[in-house]
Amino acid sequence: MKVRKKILITGSNGLLGQKLVKQLLQNNDFEFLATSSGTNRISKLPSEQYATLDITSIKDIEAIFNSFSPDVVINTAAMTNVDACESEKDKCWEINVTAVQLLVDACKKNNTHLIHLSTDFVFDGEDGPYEEDAIPNPLSYYGTSKLAAEKLIQDSGLEKWAIARTIIVYGVGEQMSRSNIVLWAKSALEKGNPLTIVDDQFRSPTFADDLATGCLLIAEKEAQGIYHLSGKNIMSIIELVRSVAKFYNLDDSKVTAIKTASLNQTAKRPPYTGFILDKAVNTLGYNPHSFEEGLALLNNEL
Repeated sequence: MKVRKKILITGSNGLLGQKLVKQLLQNNDFEFLATSSGTNRISKLPSEQYATLDITSIKDIEAIFNSFSPDVVINTAAMTNVDACESEKDKCWEINVTAVQLLVDACKKNNTHLIHLSTDFVFDGEDGPYEEDAIPNPLSYYGTSKLAAEKLIQDSGLEKWAIARTIIVYGVGEQMSRSNIVLWAKSALEKGNPLTIVDDQFRSPTFADDLATGCLLIAEKEAQGIYHLSGKNIMSIIELVRSVAKFYNLDDSKVTAIKTASLNQTAKRPPYTGFILDKAVNTLGYNPHSFEEGLALLNNEL
């Protein structure tokens, strides 16, 4: 009988964490333990496959490693609110960098494969779409913290690591503490609210289920290095919102375009990201849905 690899998920209450759990519940190749701060929000997850974990606590991390002995850690836990990171720098650094160092140390000690989630915000958006070896240049503290974690992993001497960068993740989760752009746009359009949306930021929206599949492909293939995992379509944020309106036959006449500069956001955003996915497609077999297909799948879940 094949020995099943053990996967530890951090941040399992988040959207990506929930999708990883959903896929792992249907996948007999892996044993897994889901962890997050607070109580479990996933209704189909058996209680023995969930543990509360504060990733900023060395004691918590050591206890989980000692009791579960993971072969793989998929670290989806992060502070991702870009403006909050700008105004709460210490908290952002603790969760996005210091906690990653604790995970790296534990993975090193236990010869565990660390798969860490990162972001397109490590780039300045002057030169998108980006390949994995493009030179990062973050514009925000969030991007700076995520790049610091990437460097820390790369320089750690950790034997087995992978970094999965992604862009705007959307999908349906249970009891989510934050919405995502697609569900937000759908809800706002349904209410007929006037919406002002930026037309000068371009991204590749990523269906959360595709991202989860990509992370598990990295685990299965024991892949190393940096991988870009996003959706395949690059579009402006206003195009994204109009696509949601079109898909749901909602009126978008109250959607007006604005420029990023007029928003006065706390943190700067990169104007044009998007990823070149060739490496993930060719080496992992990653095959993401188009935005239209992603919306149809999301709609089935709703």
